Amino acid sequence: MKKEKYKMIRVLYNPLANNKNGKAEAEKLKATYGSGISFEDITKISDIAAYIEASGDDAIVLAGGDGTINRFACDVYGKTPTKDILYYPAGSGNDFYNDVKDSAVRVNGLVKLNPYIEDLPIVTVKGKTQPFINGIGYGIDGYCCEEGDRHRERSDKPVNYTSIAIKGLLFFFKPVNAKVTVDGVTHEFRKVYLAPSMNGRFYGGGMMIAPSQDRLNSEKSLSVVLFYGASKLKTLMVFPSIFKGEHIKHTEMSKVFTGHDITVEFDRPTALQIDGETVTDVTSYTVHSSK
Repeated sequence: MKKEKYKMIRVLYNPLANNKNGKAEAEKLKATYGSGISFEDITKISDIAAYIEASGDDAIVLAGGDGTINRFACDVYGKTPTKDILYYPAGSGNDFYNDVKDSAVRVNGLVKLNPYIEDLPIVTVKGKTQPFINGIGYGIDGYCCEEGDRHRERSDKPVNYTSIAIKGLLFFFKPVNAKVTVDGVTHEFRKVYLAPSMNGRFYGGGMMIAPSQDRLNSEKSLSVVLFYGASKLKTLMVFPSIFKGEHIKHTEMSKVFTGHDITVEFDRPTALQIDGETVTDVTSYTVHSSK
């Protein structure tokens, strides 16, 4: 583990992370780093790249979840910082951290973020293009994010995505027909429940949807996963196996493609999520790897 000394440690936290407990989670760093540490709300910094440039010899620590990393990556896209950016997981799902925690380079115990925000894939949906960290969820995962957003509007209680997913599978989410084009080759599927494109292995708070995906693979390839075709009862029975990446053993209802240019089209509008951020009424999305 690399050791560095810094004049000051600046922690950029997201107050909305971890069900609005982002600041309290970030302040746990005080126990490790003592008095030489300051905390700043990242949502109030208008130009992240300029802020980092002006930070001199101070360390920059990003504290939050996957949405926080996504926001950071979007803000510095095309002008990746040359100094170390360190990461402290302070979200509710922490899918990025779960993906890299065993292999990441660490500085003072924290994950060095820089390799993971360089050369990111991009997604285009409803005319907007942006980079993404973990993946694009389309299908019941997007539905769950949409329902979670509605829950937060009504209540301060934590969102139970597992409960939303089960109820959706049984009663509310209607599977769709999909066209999936990977590097120019089109495949068609009926009764699709999930059609995510992944840069990492995890999404949705611990679902290992793409167990073979390596976000730092030399080819910069992405994985698109189809979960489709089965009855609602069988889908519900197999669904929990996604948390261990074992759903791909069910080849009659799971298919994985890898490539660099991916377009997914649904036959009716469905919610989509980008690193946990919801986009509603989507009929298609396109992703491109950095290669």
